[in-house]
Amino acid sequence: MENFLFQFLNVEIAKTVLPQLLIGLKTTLILSFIVVPLGVLGGIVISVLQDLRIRPLNMLLVTYIDFFRAFPPLVLLIFIYYGLPFLGFETSSMQAVVLALVFNTSAYFAEVVRAGIESVPRGQVEAARATGLGTAQTMRWVVLPQAVRNVLPDLMSNVLESIKLTSIASVVTMPELLRMARVAQGNMFNTTPLILAALMYLALLWPLVRLITTIERRSLKARG
Repeated sequence: MENFLFQFLNVEIAKTVLPQLLIGLKTTLILSFIVVPLGVLGGIVISVLQDLRIRPLNMLLVTYIDFFRAFPPLVLLIFIYYGLPFLGFETSSMQAVVLALVFNTSAYFAEVVRAGIESVPRGQVEAARATGLGTAQTMRWVVLPQAVRNVLPDLMSNVLESIKLTSIASVVTMPELLRMARVAQGNMFNTTPLILAALMYLALLWPLVRLITTIERRSLKARG
């Protein structure tokens, strides 16, 4: 037990590396605040364009969604950061991470929002149009608010996954939480920094998990 505590739960090492990990946590939060809104916005735009039911456009959008849902985000990040410079496109580590994650997350958010749009009865759309609202106004004021409410638990779950996905930024040496923990682990020859990073992720994401559970329960009650 003593060896276990020394290797995994070393309080002195945790105190030493805590400032370093807090820097990584700050980077993770910055990434999350950039990637999640852009991913959600991209997903909404894609799903709204799909609802226009323009066949050639829909084929392109479906291809986009299927490709980025199937393509490993880690490989995508490596390609953008290390591959694009060979084609004349230089990107910083932040730009590469944001691009890779937005491409990936927007595809997932698009599917969720599309399901929400399809859950809104078409009769409400027709009623809105009958009152004089245009296509864009109907989507903005009638369809999207109901669509988002209907799929809110799924949207929140995707937000949770998007935040966890920021950990792949360590591959391009971006100083996010996991990267800083791994560096600290290598310097200290001890696993405690990784455990501390995991606890930070838990503290960050646990409230969101509880919020998702609460929303799901309220949604079930409303339907029941």
